[in-house]
Amino acid sequence: MTDSPSGTQLTRVLARKDVLALAFGAMIGWGWIVLTGSWIQSAGSLGAIAAFILGGIAIVLVGLTYAELASAMPQVGGEHVYSYRALGHFASFFCTWAIALGYVSVVAFEAVALPTVVEHLFPGYAVGQLWTIAGWDVQATWVAVGVAGSLAMMAINYVGIRTAALVQKVVTLLILVVGVMFITGALFEGERATMEPLFNTSEGVMGGIMMVLIMVPFMFVGFDVIPQAAEEINLPFREIGRVLMISVILAVFWYALIILGTSLMLDAEALGASSLAVPDAMQAVFQAPWAGNLMVLAGIAGIITSWNAFYVGGSRAIYALAHSGMLPAFLAKLHPKHRTPTNAILLMGLLSCIAPFFGRPALVWLVVAGGLGIVIAYLFVSLSFVVLRIKEPGMARPFKVRQGMTVGVVAVLLSLGLIALYLPGSPSALAPVEWTLFLGWMGLGLVLYGWSRARYGVAFSDKMMYRELAGADPYPGR
Repeated sequence: MTDSPSGTQLTRVLARKDVLALAFGAMIGWGWIVLTGSWIQSAGSLGAIAAFILGGIAIVLVGLTYAELASAMPQVGGEHVYSYRALGHFASFFCTWAIALGYVSVVAFEAVALPTVVEHLFPGYAVGQLWTIAGWDVQATWVAVGVAGSLAMMAINYVGIRTAALVQKVVTLLILVVGVMFITGALFEGERATMEPLFNTSEGVMGGIMMVLIMVPFMFVGFDVIPQAAEEINLPFREIGRVLMISVILAVFWYALIILGTSLMLDAEALGASSLAVPDAMQAVFQAPWAGNLMVLAGIAGIITSWNAFYVGGSRAIYALAHSGMLPAFLAKLHPKHRTPTNAILLMGLLSCIAPFFGRPALVWLVVAGGLGIVIAYLFVSLSFVVLRIKEPGMARPFKVRQGMTVGVVAVLLSLGLIALYLPGSPSALAPVEWTLFLGWMGLGLVLYGWSRARYGVAFSDKMMYRELAGADPYPGR
């Protein structure tokens, strides 16, 4: 038996606006900047909107299970705590390590996305060829932009959650202002005729919608950052669940309105010729190049919000595992002044800095491999929700979902359906390099888990977990 890996505590400083910006900013990211045109081409204008509404309903159901559990167990680590209480020691590790892959992959993804989108503002800036990966030339200046961004985001998160939250609010506000300019302008300047075809019937109406629907869940990844940072949220427990759900609903409206605005401004021919449909649509609204560049800047802002939020979520997931003795103790170190999980943040920063050296092909590898980890965690959380409704019906649930068992069972089935999208036989199955990333991460986790279990013992993990779950309210009087 050993002492706790960390003798300090996280601090509760995040207010309602901080939490909302954290989750909403994580979900909107920058994918809408580059993918909206392909969504409309695949499903038609109304078909793409329908896909996001249908997919949003599915995410809302999964989000409801998170909302109830987050309000009932507002401890750092989120999924780690829920799955431990419902499913036990190893299930808790597997679930949390899987979602940690999702967070790490997004953090690394943004380090590749930043230099990619900067190219649209400064064409030809990438010089100094280093090597070629998957047919793509990796340039030194291109890599430098990604590494510099990684180091900047790591520094922001290192010095405290307050700084990270402030950056998140300011940058999310920028995205919202530009988005409102675009949507209102498109509603006044756009033409109904440009929205044709409303539905793409080349693969059947539902076929086109399904082509977009399989991408929808990954556009909403980010609301799960709220449970990860639960011990740093200074809100009544019931409000944690409410803010989580509000963030998901806002993201559904955001994507639907961005698709609507783009389809009002660009017809099928213009969409086919556009590499960045939303900035081109913004330029069409105001008839000026500056407007398109402003939207590209909003895309960069989306990179920052997503990057920042997943630094928070990933570092807290890794910290929670280490704090409970499931990973080496040095990853549970908290900074004595800033109260941030410094070594976990540094680890994520290192992995983020490595990603740009693999070039643009790493974008797809990271998204797909990390996406599987995230939907596995969704399954474990949904199962935990159902199990705890059966095992502990009397547990205090400040935010209690109505028709809970029905919602929980449907969330489990939806999570299984999402996992099936990655498996062999599915049109979106993982490629060999993506399986290598996923299995390599999980294999590394099993090695570290085995070492930590031998070093600290299961009894130590039980002691650390039950200290938080034994029933004592960590914030008396709340």
